[in-house]
Amino acid sequence: MTFVSLAERLGRDAFPARVLHRDYRHVPGALSEQETGALCSFDTLNDLLATHRLEPPRLRLSADGEMLAPHRYAVPVVTRRSTVWQRIHPAELHERLADGASLVVDAIDELHAPIGALAQELEGWLRTRVQVNAYASWTSVEGFGTHWDDHDVIVIQVAGAKRWKLFGPTRTAPMYRDVAEPEEPPPDPVADLVLGPGDVLYLPRGWWHAVTADQGSASLHLTCGLGTHTGADLIRWLSDELRTSDRIRSDLPVHRSADEQSDYLAALGKEMAAALEDPALLTRYAVARDADDLGRLRPSLPHVDRTPDAPATRVRLTTGRGRLALTADATVFTAAGSTVEFAPAAAPLLRHLLTVPAGTWVTFAELAEHAGLPLSDVAAVVDELIQGQAATLAAEQR
Repeated sequence: MTFVSLAERLGRDAFPARVLHRDYRHVPGALSEQETGALCSFDTLNDLLATHRLEPPRLRLSADGEMLAPHRYAVPVVTRRSTVWQRIHPAELHERLADGASLVVDAIDELHAPIGALAQELEGWLRTRVQVNAYASWTSVEGFGTHWDDHDVIVIQVAGAKRWKLFGPTRTAPMYRDVAEPEEPPPDPVADLVLGPGDVLYLPRGWWHAVTADQGSASLHLTCGLGTHTGADLIRWLSDELRTSDRIRSDLPVHRSADEQSDYLAALGKEMAAALEDPALLTRYAVARDADDLGRLRPSLPHVDRTPDAPATRVRLTTGRGRLALTADATVFTAAGSTVEFAPAAAPLLRHLLTVPAGTWVTFAELAEHAGLPLSDVAAVVDELIQGQAATLAAEQR
């Protein structure tokens, strides 16, 4: 599997320091034809539509900002167990797409391993949840109209070309749950870009944009949606952290005097202010969010009872957001909702798993060499990771 590193193409450390959440960035020719083909193609879409039961809105068609009713491109199938699912009707699908509809497959990273590896790499780099959607269009009809997203996106043009008109934001950091809507975009775009195969575009949330396949060819692109971490998220997390306080857990004095209510609020404010003054607060928040993220859980069949200690046994992590912490007498690994303590000798093994490209299988022989451990110890460490859902084994040894 060809590994595509968007972090390298977007500038690695310079990108979050200078661009992320600030301004758009267009990188022409960031990926080669071989790399885009390895990620996704129209054959990938054909195979997914033929072999998966993709129910709306996971699979949907949209034109002029409206989602088309499933009966216009699919037929309901009733199974012998009386469940109903929508089977794609290719002839009807082709007709709708030729008439101007755009096709969308949500969370294609969960269906296609190369895109899953791409998403996992982004998650390890930017430390946030990533969902990748696929968008295919055949005409100049705008599938979604001029709109904005409530999360940052990284766009990869895979096949054909697509025009992106960028109008900029009209509200600072708009949210999905917000108190007001952004004002309408200006009439003239701040940028008018045509993305060709291999081009990459980063767009911060809240930026109005209009997208059309008006270049006379079928167009396919991937949009990597980056999960947000806002002040509201921090406060929500902090409220849980502060439940160790008797005052935070106590009932609000809504039935007491005005003076008692004022005293309570003043004391509450001091506790909140003290918590916010902690210089390590944002780091603690980031570590907690990484620990909670389950990544892309994957079983290790047929190995349901023990982890084989053969040199050719292959393992990889299921999340890009694992963290390693070293203490005087332990190696602490946190990922996929669990924390496991190992002996200090396990640190090189775990560090190697964290640093190989996302989705890469590593043999036990390679881990044993890196860590200077016997295969039995490698198997024991990996078994703990599997029990914590942070790692998965390949079914076959090679």
